[in-house]
Amino acid sequence: MKKQYYIFVLLLFLLACSGKKQADLIVFNAKVYTVDSSFTTQEAFAIKDGKFIAIGSSKEILESYQSANQIDAKEKFIYPGFYDAHCHFFGLGNSMQQVDLVGTSSFQEIVQKLVDYKAQNPNKQWILGRGWDQNDWEDKTFPHRDTLDILFPETPVYLVRIDGHAALANGAALRQGRIGEKPLIEGGQVEGGLVETKNGKTTGILIDNAMRLVSSVIPPPNEEESKKILLTAQKACFENGLTTVDDAGLGKEIIDLIDKMQKSNELKIKIYAMVSATRANVEHFIQKGIYKTDRLNVRSFKIYADGALGSRGACLIKPYSDDPKTTGFLLSRPDELEANFQLIANSDFQANTHAIGDSANRIILDMYGKMLKGKNDRRWRIEHAQVVSDEDLAKFKNYSVIPSVQPTHCTSDMPWAGARLGFPRVKTAYPYQKLYEQTNILALGSDFPVEAVNPIFGFHAAVARQDAENKPEGGFQMENAISRENALRGMTIWAAYSNFEEKERGSIEVGKQADFVMLESDLMTTENQKLRGIKVLSTFVNGEKVFEHNKNHISNAKAY
Repeated sequence: MKKQYYIFVLLLFLLACSGKKQADLIVFNAKVYTVDSSFTTQEAFAIKDGKFIAIGSSKEILESYQSANQIDAKEKFIYPGFYDAHCHFFGLGNSMQQVDLVGTSSFQEIVQKLVDYKAQNPNKQWILGRGWDQNDWEDKTFPHRDTLDILFPETPVYLVRIDGHAALANGAALRQGRIGEKPLIEGGQVEGGLVETKNGKTTGILIDNAMRLVSSVIPPPNEEESKKILLTAQKACFENGLTTVDDAGLGKEIIDLIDKMQKSNELKIKIYAMVSATRANVEHFIQKGIYKTDRLNVRSFKIYADGALGSRGACLIKPYSDDPKTTGFLLSRPDELEANFQLIANSDFQANTHAIGDSANRIILDMYGKMLKGKNDRRWRIEHAQVVSDEDLAKFKNYSVIPSVQPTHCTSDMPWAGARLGFPRVKTAYPYQKLYEQTNILALGSDFPVEAVNPIFGFHAAVARQDAENKPEGGFQMENAISRENALRGMTIWAAYSNFEEKERGSIEVGKQADFVMLESDLMTTENQKLRGIKVLSTFVNGEKVFEHNKNHISNAKAY
């Protein structure tokens, strides 16, 4: 015992004599993109108590710091932890418990998936699915409920379109929603009319607000199911290098559960929660005030102006080129939108508004201008900013509005966007470089599960304007591609800025939270056609390793 004591004292003495400072973790022999104001690169850093305490060359860090835990990065590439500035984190986990319809090539393929799911889950009270897109099918018309009624006469079926702005429901689901008894839906549409007639019936397609007629009666997950949903989504995010996600539309119960799970260290990912802007939510959270912890930030509201382009719910100034009978629609009356904005403007909260069509963007920008009255630091955002008339672009600059865009929407929509919008209006769609020139900032996200979780896909779409097959050759409307440096800033420091978090994280700088990701290849130099194949090797949150490639689990132990 005495011998062990003397050894311990000797180690302490040698430690003191070495002059080196103690760190919890040292990473060296890397190419570190700090994404600081000068976009500098370094080789190494030291971490203590979850924050970066020193950044420099490998020689400098190893001579000044010591740690029982050191990582030789073997010249791999390190970046600040990736942000997704607009996604549906809870929605991702929830969709992973349902029938996956993403990539289906026909309605017949969907039907087969549902039959297989029912056979494997005979006691399920509802069959829920998400991800179909009729634009990917040979027959590009909306599907009809007839086949679902025959195969599932008593089991409600509810299948959400890829964009989340339309759904197909069978007769059993429509009956549970008592759809024939409801009044007309403002800001929504029921294909085929509300009430079944002698000569016809509803198609089962519900668009935007009409979806609530059925979705409101689907039994919500209980707390244990919700925990599983959140942890499932977290695993997918960490595997793809995401350390902070902006969930675009959450209610009080899920926000409270996230806070509870983060405080118990079950949930480690950082979440910027946009509160769904129901009147009750707006009044409750404004009265409560901004809520901020190390991992949760509740200071914004998610508002919907219009729907999606794919389901023709986006609100356009002129009619759709492939359906001249409609211009789409707003999901709320202008006076309701303005009343919500006024409440938010009188608080410290941020307004983040979904606006896709050029009419919706114009209306929201003008309302923002009325509330914000010129240059400001309120950081109000427009989510998507997908089709923006050239004459409205300067309003982003004039009112200090942040464009929060999702580059993979461009490459997913490009095969049919021209048909929806026609020429020359399609040239005003997905105008990322034009928006950047107005604002000097873009917050980049994916809108998952509408798109894939992987932020590198968005990076590729932003700089190459190509899809997963590297099409079209030369890129789609390349005048609006952005630089690689700006794409990386958009998924790190600019996204952090859009959340009022740029002083805490978003770059690798002394004093900031040690969120970072190691990749096998360099985002800045890898050829366009190889970008989507880059693997995430490891993900760290506050210096804790939460994902390592080929280890199919999330570490519960600190890396130091």
